[in-house]
Amino acid sequence: MNAALSVRPDPSPSRPPGVEGIEGSEGQTDRLVDWLLDGLEWNASVFHVGQYCGRWRASTAGRARASFHLILEGRCWLHLPGRESIALAPRDGVFLMRDVPHFLSPYQDPDIDCAPRAMQPLSATPALGETGLACGFFSFDGPFRDLVADAFPEYLVLRADDRTMASAATLFDLMRSEAHRTGLEPSVVMDRLAGLLFFYGLRHVSREDVQTRGLWSLLRRPGFAPLVSELLQSPERTWTVDDMAARVHLSRAAFFRQFSEACGQSPLQFLLLLRMQLAAGRLAQGESIGRVAEAVGYASYAAFSRAFKRVVGEQPGAWQRERTNGHKRETRGH
Repeated sequence: MNAALSVRPDPSPSRPPGVEGIEGSEGQTDRLVDWLLDGLEWNASVFHVGQYCGRWRASTAGRARASFHLILEGRCWLHLPGRESIALAPRDGVFLMRDVPHFLSPYQDPDIDCAPRAMQPLSATPALGETGLACGFFSFDGPFRDLVADAFPEYLVLRADDRTMASAATLFDLMRSEAHRTGLEPSVVMDRLAGLLFFYGLRHVSREDVQTRGLWSLLRRPGFAPLVSELLQSPERTWTVDDMAARVHLSRAAFFRQFSEACGQSPLQFLLLLRMQLAAGRLAQGESIGRVAEAVGYASYAAFSRAFKRVVGEQPGAWQRERTNGHKRETRGH
């Protein structure tokens, strides 16, 4: 099963909702994080769900895809080369942002001989030694895809006992109920729940982890969140690096260096990505290409089309038709 979870800002107002009028730098940063994550197109697919017992071993490595393991019941260990084994308990989740060597097993010692085994349906009353898992793959797309991916470590472990993740427990409970209903066959509902959990986890880490890097660390530097907020509110303006540097009270050289070092993009390249994400949201809602181009600062239809294709990989017209047709098919399917 494969279901896309797409959440985009409402493109109807001229400014992204929730960004303007925020009191305090922390609240402003959190809203910007939400906007950046919401603008991505999520796609999560559960490829197997059930339980293991005995000397089992499970891995999603070697598929050249980002993947996840969600602990629905029981306990196990995550093993990564050169690292200490990580204990996993019910409602813990592992998200591997890149294809990295790893495996799960019921033992702390990674050298205990285990072999891949066939999954069994989830038990109504799990016994000692049984581990229920939902495993699969995920991807996300959009102008900020690479910046978002680079801002996170190779893997994320979300903990059920983290009080800030307490409300995510409902998603695990729903997945477990769905697994009892469908048996070993994953469902579209499970795909969507996994996608929601992944989104929830990324938002949690980007807000709470003091060691965040890249784009998230940039937004937490003094003055940078208000600057990005202003870029979002007025993307049609003719912004220069000097204008941006003045907003954060830095020299042009210092601003350019700090910005580039933090997120790996120049300020003007970041502005281009931001404009294209805003444009994509408007196009997905059926707004005319000419009107969208003007709203994000392009007087020329041709210049906007070139910029959009360079960032998104398609001409805006083709991209919009694909999204519109996809929405119609999804509506008919319901």
